[in-house]
Amino acid sequence: MAGTDVVQVIIPIIGGLLMTYFALSNVTDSGSFIDGLSYVYKKAPERFSMILSKGEIITPNGRDAWLDLPGLAVLIGGMWVANLYYWGFNQYIIQRTLAAGIAFAAFLKLIIPIIVVLPGIIAYVMNLDDSGALTVASVDPGFIGTAGNFANDNAAPWLIKNFIPVGVKGLILAALAAAIVSSLASMLNSTSTIFTMDIYKSHFNKSADDKTMVKVGRITVIVALLIAMLIAPQLGSLGQVFQFIQEYTGVVSPGILAVFLMGLFYKKATNNAAIWGAILSIPIAMYLKVAPKGWSDIPIFIDLPFLNQMMVTCIATILIIAGISYFEGNKIDSKGIHLSKKLFATSPAFNISAFSILMITSFLYAIFW
Repeated sequence: MAGTDVVQVIIPIIGGLLMTYFALSNVTDSGSFIDGLSYVYKKAPERFSMILSKGEIITPNGRDAWLDLPGLAVLIGGMWVANLYYWGFNQYIIQRTLAAGIAFAAFLKLIIPIIVVLPGIIAYVMNLDDSGALTVASVDPGFIGTAGNFANDNAAPWLIKNFIPVGVKGLILAALAAAIVSSLASMLNSTSTIFTMDIYKSHFNKSADDKTMVKVGRITVIVALLIAMLIAPQLGSLGQVFQFIQEYTGVVSPGILAVFLMGLFYKKATNNAAIWGAILSIPIAMYLKVAPKGWSDIPIFIDLPFLNQMMVTCIATILIIAGISYFEGNKIDSKGIHLSKKLFATSPAFNISAFSILMITSFLYAIFW
């Protein structure tokens, strides 16, 4: 990675760890972050569960947390769809992951619960009332969204504002700004590349020269920013913006993942099958998301957690692609990728790193099941 990229990685991590440290140090009167961690765990042990049961945790907004993390689906269900799409077939993420190194990026990902999840639990515990409940009357006004609901995304800003020393506060804000700018730059670069190369040049101006492509790319970036500026204020009433983004990304990502998987591992898949699979995946996903109660007596189509929706959509799209390919002749495509052991070969250093990550992840799930 370039020097600026290293700084943009290290500073947010250090800032996040410092935020967690100072927050824990302020939980108890002793000022010890160890005592603070122990207190938080004893006060809300259920919040440390990684595999939830239905009805185990009801959020302050009255939502069953199982709908966001539906039990074993986190391990064997839709979470795989979300992760495989995000890390393997999302251009915005791929360029950043390959630049950092896949194993290194995976190690950094293991730190996320400490700097993202734990501060949220700390803020939750700090705002409990005398009876141990989180109510509108017990929380800081900064946690109340414009719709009168709990704004969970305000936990980190609240901790930074109230418990972080001034000098460190500036470091953390600088780290957040650097991370936001870096992510925005990568996302805009991906947006302009996809539009100019896959849409504009492929369908509107096949003879476009480099100068024209650059101009179109810049216009695309400006338009994308304007659209984002118009949409962003409308999300202020949401309790969890990140959750909202994941849910509605999940409308298109299962279909895209299915197309890539079939293209890679099923040599008889056809172009028409891939196109129709991608198109039909969207109405399938939307039906699973918005179908009102009473449309069907089959439970799988009612109140399905979005991760399960993603899994069902992905499987349905794979079946559509396989079915259409079968009716089109079921012949092996000469352009299909020849898969071999050499294609998936990795270095010993990577194998050791990957095995270490798997062991750490398994260890964490075993502790916080």
